[in-house]
Amino acid sequence: MSRTFTRRSVLAAGAGTVAAAWIGQTASAAAAPDASSGKRAPWTGQRSANGWSIDPGAVSRHQVEGASAAVMLRDGPAAAVLLHVARRWHYEIAPLDTGEGGGASGHTTSRAVAAAYESNYLSGTALCLHPAAYPLGGSEGLWPHHELIVRDILLDCEGTVVWGGDLSPVKPSHFHIAAGPDNHALADIAERLSPPPGAARTPVAGAGEDPAHPARRVKARRLERVQRSAVSTRH
Repeated sequence: MSRTFTRRSVLAAGAGTVAAAWIGQTASAAAAPDASSGKRAPWTGQRSANGWSIDPGAVSRHQVEGASAAVMLRDGPAAAVLLHVARRWHYEIAPLDTGEGGGASGHTTSRAVAAAYESNYLSGTALCLHPAAYPLGGSEGLWPHHELIVRDILLDCEGTVVWGGDLSPVKPSHFHIAAGPDNHALADIAERLSPPPGAARTPVAGAGEDPAHPARRVKARRLERVQRSAVSTRH
């Protein structure tokens, strides 16, 4: 397997609020699989782990900008934000439309999950990029310069997206919406990350700012600490 697979400032308080909201979201009716066992269990709740309703009618096919790949996602702000993640991954980490690494996937109707956060695919609020290269609990991780890009993408999303590299069990291909369906910040961020109707970005790079710029790195590390702390508290 090739190792190729391997804009705005975030306010710490805002990121913490989103992370705390995610921690508090549970689906009490759902079966929570034992992550350490690696076995799948049926998710029986009417909502995914991040608090979104499981409604196939609210999901549709969305094109990843700049790629021939498309993915099934929750219509509205959730799709807009996750498509930003996919676009930057495609340009800056590895192409999603070459057939390698498993491409991109999103919504599924299969309720068998090996980790509670995989239930977020059921609501269309999670995205998997190169899932074959980076499976759940796999030993293969991103190269450091690729993780730097992921951290910068998360900074773009201002705490509304959680990365599977920070979760347990680890899944570097996974991203999901951390903000709940009633979180107004999500809509604002989605509007900022989405191009105006009829407008197209320059199809040569995904980032609006240099991910390696010291000021960006400070903000990205701050968000990383907040999100890792949230995951640690939750577990």
